[in-house]
Amino acid sequence: MTELRPTILVIEDEPEIRRFLRTSLGAEGYRVVEADTGERGVIDAGTHKPDLAIVDLGLPDVHGTEVIRYAARHLPECDVMVITMFADERNVLASIEAGATGYVLKDCSDADLVARVLELRAGGSPMSPGIARIVLNQMRLGTGGATVAGRRGTVAAEGAQSSLTTRETDVLRLLSRGYTYSEVGDRLGISVHTVTSHIKNSYRKLAVHSGAAAVTRAAELGLLRPGEGNGPTR
Repeated sequence: MTELRPTILVIEDEPEIRRFLRTSLGAEGYRVVEADTGERGVIDAGTHKPDLAIVDLGLPDVHGTEVIRYAARHLPECDVMVITMFADERNVLASIEAGATGYVLKDCSDADLVARVLELRAGGSPMSPGIARIVLNQMRLGTGGATVAGRRGTVAAEGAQSSLTTRETDVLRLLSRGYTYSEVGDRLGISVHTVTSHIKNSYRKLAVHSGAAAVTRAAELGLLRPGEGNGPTR
């Protein structure tokens, strides 16, 4: 019988993390393939043609960016999300340049991790708050921040100022202050999945594709209070 479920390839050498992702993502309807080395991950990627690869950078044989480059070159339809303990600028930028579309730190909660995977599958580019700040700083230094989206994106974002709901704005404000998805949900009394839904709606209305870009665009439009949009304040 043909396997119709979307496939997620988990390339991670820590068995506890693989076990958690296998169980949690399996419960969400995904087929999960596991690899504990970069070499095994590349082989499995070629065999299973995953829809999404979750890649640890600190693999025992190669750096995770090598696996990301392989996926970008040979599996252009496969999204890649980094899950790592490395929060330094060098690894963040190298991963994104290699082709990663999400970057999440391992210190996030279990619920946050699953929510970030689902967000990426829904078309977003999830990043931990501290990672988003690194990317934003590079955008400001290199290309002028959210204006890289171009004229069409800017026009669309200007129209979003009146269409964002109060709850969507509240979610962006809390994200800009460095709260995780689960913490945002706790403070607003909503589930992590509802938080993710609000973020996805904000992406569409603001014509962006990541949490970092959404916060930047919202700040430019005056939707955040003074001092918000510049990273964690806790």
